[in-house]
Amino acid sequence: MKRIYEALQKSDVFVGIAYEDFESVLQCLSARTACYQKGEIIMLNGDDVTSVGMIVSGSIKIVKEDERGNISMLTELSESEMYGEILTFAEIEHSPVTIYAAKDTEILHIDHHKIISPCATPCPFHAKLIENMLRHIARRNFMLNRKIEILSKRTTKEKLLCFFDLYSHGSGTFTVPFNREEMAQYLCVDRSAMSNELCKMRDEGLLRFQKNQFEVFY
Repeated sequence: MKRIYEALQKSDVFVGIAYEDFESVLQCLSARTACYQKGEIIMLNGDDVTSVGMIVSGSIKIVKEDERGNISMLTELSESEMYGEILTFAEIEHSPVTIYAAKDTEILHIDHHKIISPCATPCPFHAKLIENMLRHIARRNFMLNRKIEILSKRTTKEKLLCFFDLYSHGSGTFTVPFNREEMAQYLCVDRSAMSNELCKMRDEGLLRFQKNQFEVFY
């Protein structure tokens, strides 16, 4: 239990929840853990959405496949991050995306109905959980709007610069959680064209990179 608490206390969902109350909170939420091997499907496009997931360890990738089989990388999430909350609270019954383990991963599954529904007995944690969840969803919405901003850029170069701005957090050197193929999928651009643009930007002195580590000079 302590291991799970230490992993998830970094999440904004459990802000203000003390360790001595954590087990009671999980029982209240009918939470359960499950482990997935690297590459294993956690949720398939079309599956019923029955819970919210929180990553105890490892990481996941969320992808979208269109009718022609083209795959778009939507995002990668790691320890203490949550997925499925937008779908469940929007009452979307079937998943429009596929989620799989990017590495060996442990997930805490939470019954979302238990978050928003009052307990049979008075529970002092629910008000705090709901407050935290609202804050979390607002932040997630902000990040989604940033991705829309990236995809709205007209050129690959503009998309890359906006993408780097999102992941740099004001730091000169930073790491992105994608390889080149995943990065191209995320930006919805051709991989070869993106690689060529990265090389051009490097030659122009705008950036340096080694695999998925970048340094940008504005």
